[in-house]
Amino acid sequence: MFRQPQQLSRREAIGTALAGLGTAALPGTLLSANESVTRPAHHAPKAKHVIVLYMSGGYSHVDTFDPKPRLIRDHDLPIGTELRAAVSGQPKADRFLKAPLWNFRPNRHCGTEVSDLFPHLREVMHEAALIRSMHADHRDHGEATLQLHTGSTGAAMPSLGAWLSYGLGTFNENLPAHVVISEHRPYNGPQIWDANFLPGVHSGVRIHPGDEPLPNLKPASPLPLQELELSLMQALNQQHLKRRSRDSQLIGRMNSFRTAKGLQDLAPQVLDLSRESKATLDMYGSQPGDRTSYAAQCLMARRLIENGVRFVEIIDAVGACKDNWDAAHRDVGTHAKYAKRVDQPIAALIRDLKQRGLFDDTLLVFCTEFGRSPWAQDGKGTKSRTHHPSAFSCWLAGGGIRAGIVHGSTDDIGNHVEEDAVHIHDFHATILHVMGLDHERLTYRHAGRDFRLTDVHGNVVHDIIA
Repeated sequence: MFRQPQQLSRREAIGTALAGLGTAALPGTLLSANESVTRPAHHAPKAKHVIVLYMSGGYSHVDTFDPKPRLIRDHDLPIGTELRAAVSGQPKADRFLKAPLWNFRPNRHCGTEVSDLFPHLREVMHEAALIRSMHADHRDHGEATLQLHTGSTGAAMPSLGAWLSYGLGTFNENLPAHVVISEHRPYNGPQIWDANFLPGVHSGVRIHPGDEPLPNLKPASPLPLQELELSLMQALNQQHLKRRSRDSQLIGRMNSFRTAKGLQDLAPQVLDLSRESKATLDMYGSQPGDRTSYAAQCLMARRLIENGVRFVEIIDAVGACKDNWDAAHRDVGTHAKYAKRVDQPIAALIRDLKQRGLFDDTLLVFCTEFGRSPWAQDGKGTKSRTHHPSAFSCWLAGGGIRAGIVHGSTDDIGNHVEEDAVHIHDFHATILHVMGLDHERLTYRHAGRDFRLTDVHGNVVHDIIA
């Protein structure tokens, strides 16, 4: 006699399948010691966390951190024959020097001069090591942004955050080691936080400031059912992995589900800024209910660090890529808008980390992809400055950094580095060193060769390390 098959609910079907599979790896179980857990450093680290404050578009060093009296004295004068040959891409028309639009004043503790664009940052520069001798290899935004984040101007490579995640792991297995806070798509998009050939778990998890910082966090199924579904999926993947133990993509995918579950459980409270006091919000320049301002993003970064995230980058890009610090063929006076957006929150972040006892464990990196020319881009009297990779300024602060110093110098108009040059590869090597990693030993075998963040270059800038 024909019998109708028994109708099982989805919950019953999953439970039956799990019983048949035996003991399985649950969503919170770590799959590989090489993937996510904290890993030993090469040497004693100076810091445990990194917060990168990336000013997308290339701010002008001669208007911010590198005062040049000659630019004021010789404003609107031609650069002269002695400089003309040194200017890359120099057209037949002469170039005319352009004075900074803002006055420079010293920090009252260490004397480091910073322009009036950053009055709040100037007050805390005694906590930072300012590098005035940065230089890079490319004058276009895409390539320069890629190099700042990956060390490469051409091929997409693993990002700094991915390398740190791979080398050191995370303190909280329920949160990613590598997080990027970005309101809008920057130059090169996800390439600058990608893991590339490193296991996928080391890619940056992007947070969108707003009402839904991480999309799809709410479970599609009731929580008990979701637990069963995830357990079944992990059990099947675990069996699959037994026959493919070297499948890094599979391991990365399995860990990504574990991280996603951790984010679902923890992210809502970690990113809930309503838990911050009014005094803290006031210090950052934020308001109750604010979820999108740069102040809110800095608070998110601090809360992520507090909860064990290894690496956080905040990308200051408003709107489209062109709505940023880029002053090419535009009025460099637009810097005022972006400086006002970030100045108070970053100074507050330094003070906040100090009062919470996190500053000594956290390396702060304030950077951009290149500087701006000391001359007016479009001729005498014009308002723009062109891209300038030959010289620019960045600073580091926090764990392991000598406070209140200036490293390196440029010539009398800020055109080229004259003393203690720091290339992007040196910058990366130094960040890795502060975090306890030897940039020459942090390698990954791919396509028949060992790759590293600094390729075959890079020297640690020991002068800025405490």
